[in-house]
Amino acid sequence: MFSAQAYQLMKKNSSTPPEEIETRLFEALASLNQISNSINQISASDEDQHDQSLALIVQSAVRVVPGASAVIYAYDDSTGKLENELRASVGPEGQPSALDTASNDAPRPNGLGMRAIQRRCKIFSYEEADIDIHPYHAVLGVKAVACYPLIVAGQVVGVLYVYLHEDREFTPLEQLMLDNFVNQAAMAIYHARHLDSVRRDLAHKEDELKRLRRAGLLISSRLRLEETLESILQLAMEVTNARYGIFRLMDRGGEFLVTSVVKGADLEGPLVEKLPLNGTSVMAHVAHSRESLLIPDLRVEPWSKIYYPLDSKMEMRCELAVPLINASGRLEGVLNVESPTPGAFSEDDRHMLQTLATYAITAIQEVRLLDALQEIARVLVSQPTPSVLGHLVATANDLLNSSSSGIWVQANQELTLAASNGNTLPREDLVREAIHSKRTLTPPPDAEGGFRYLVMPLLTVDGQPLGAFGVFSAESVRAAESEWDEKILMCLAHYAVLALQNESRQQALRTSREQHWIAETFAAVGDISSNLLHNMNNKVGTIPVRVQTIQDKYHSLLESDAYLAKNLAEIERSALDALQIVQENVSHLRPIRMEQVLVATCVADALLAAQVPAEINIRTETLEHLPKVLAGRKSLTLVFKNLIENAIDAMKGKGEIILQGASAAGWVEVTVRDSGPGISPELHEKIFELDFSGRADSHPGKLGFGLWWVKTLMTRLGGSVTVESDGSHGAAFLLRLPIAEEKP
Repeated sequence: MFSAQAYQLMKKNSSTPPEEIETRLFEALASLNQISNSINQISASDEDQHDQSLALIVQSAVRVVPGASAVIYAYDDSTGKLENELRASVGPEGQPSALDTASNDAPRPNGLGMRAIQRRCKIFSYEEADIDIHPYHAVLGVKAVACYPLIVAGQVVGVLYVYLHEDREFTPLEQLMLDNFVNQAAMAIYHARHLDSVRRDLAHKEDELKRLRRAGLLISSRLRLEETLESILQLAMEVTNARYGIFRLMDRGGEFLVTSVVKGADLEGPLVEKLPLNGTSVMAHVAHSRESLLIPDLRVEPWSKIYYPLDSKMEMRCELAVPLINASGRLEGVLNVESPTPGAFSEDDRHMLQTLATYAITAIQEVRLLDALQEIARVLVSQPTPSVLGHLVATANDLLNSSSSGIWVQANQELTLAASNGNTLPREDLVREAIHSKRTLTPPPDAEGGFRYLVMPLLTVDGQPLGAFGVFSAESVRAAESEWDEKILMCLAHYAVLALQNESRQQALRTSREQHWIAETFAAVGDISSNLLHNMNNKVGTIPVRVQTIQDKYHSLLESDAYLAKNLAEIERSALDALQIVQENVSHLRPIRMEQVLVATCVADALLAAQVPAEINIRTETLEHLPKVLAGRKSLTLVFKNLIENAIDAMKGKGEIILQGASAAGWVEVTVRDSGPGISPELHEKIFELDFSGRADSHPGKLGFGLWWVKTLMTRLGGSVTVESDGSHGAAFLLRLPIAEEKP
């Protein structure tokens, strides 16, 4: 700005009257104030304000330099050229400029303007003997030129030319006022450029946000992973101006990066479809380091030695690669873009590509999850419960990047591993703690060594624990501890609960149907047996009566004929035995009268009725303390008698039989264990079938239905029977009966 000392110096040395000097200074100050206001009003949304500010500066310049014209050019430091298109000009006395804005008056490369820029100081044409006035301006009558570089913070942003049409030099007053206009012009250009840069950056960021929103919509609208990745890759190439791009995903074995999606001009596919993870490629390097990599020039070592070209016909010079790592720490693959131009990608491109990679990871995770859930639903309705649980633990390892997983089922305070995948399982106390506390367990933040784990209880709708689901990882692999992992395991745990409950309901339904079928069958058989017994009594029952009549009438004859007497007695005995056998066996076909009975009493009755060889040792344990069960005494006695005789047959009359009892909530369990050869696992279900047993041959007078009777009677009593045996070390039959409710 003007100083008082400069003002006094001009008044002393200038021939211009003081009144005129003051008038011109006031006009200059007014112009400067107007210019400052104009610059302050420049905004990123008003491009015209910048042009108005420059126009105001050149207009003010010709007002303080009478008879002059002026022009301002912007200067591009990156190209080293004055921009003829970005200019503001005015003619003498503020008239519109007659300067040719096309090319005739363009600054010369070695002219006054470039010299002022190089020297970074103002230059006057009459002070430079080796520079003449631009021919175009000389034709217009210009006698002298002043050229001012416009500098802000050491950076040249433009130049101001002032052309005198009078044969004189610029006065000190004119130079002083122009010095101030120069500063204002420099600030106007700098400020406008800065705002223009901000405007471009905002537009660029807005465009990036739009692209990211598009990527988000793609994930939610596309069902096929390949389509989603293809769209994301297209966005990545658009944002980074890449020539080629490729998604390579990890194969199931974790050994190769396999091409999933590739894009580029005239590119059908990469030269190498899959890269070994333990190889020396750029993408393998990114996969191992798990960090993004920006290579400005692929000719530089070490990249020149390990780069695999996408296309043999075109040399790539710049590469940007980002690893795809999901929330569980699992490497899903690598996203890569390339360009034939060295240094084509910037740090902003790296950040943008990392963001798009995050969208790709989300898409991969969601598609993997949807595919897994669809498969689980299919398995759930088509496979038995053990197969469903096995599929769930395998799916957990796959989705959560864990090394092993397991499902435990708790019944009667006993914990059983129902399914597992992998060799490493946690301590059982962790599983019990998760079940007991009904909460998910993870390692504490400061845990060191050992294994990382996520153990979740299997809870029913009413909060009752059925067991636990756990996944585990070695310390070298990040464990499944994120919220995403917990939600995934919770989803799988719900399916496990559904499978277990479905098995229980299906078993209850099968038991109910079986009981109903048996009840209907025995009702019909009971009617038939009653009719059969009635007819047998009518027919066979007359045999002993007829024999008695013959014996009475022919007493003397029978005394003399021993053979005849013996045969008549045998006929009578056989008839009576037949009636007794039929009555005893048919009685089991009739409806059972349910009552409260003691298991120990029924076992004692069975031991008395069974024919136990001397070399068979039978022991009973904990039967006397069992609560009463709801059953038919004769039917339950027949069950134990049949099992004991079956064990004696299996041991061929020599060995040991142990009967043990235990009680749980609502049930009594009795185990009948023998030391025989056992039963092959593939026969565990068949031995209870009607046509399996051949005991009729070894036990004359019995029905010969074998273990079918045992299962049938247990079903009619509302209980169950199963067998446990490895086929080599004896067999154990497990009986379950409902506990009778105590009457008040």
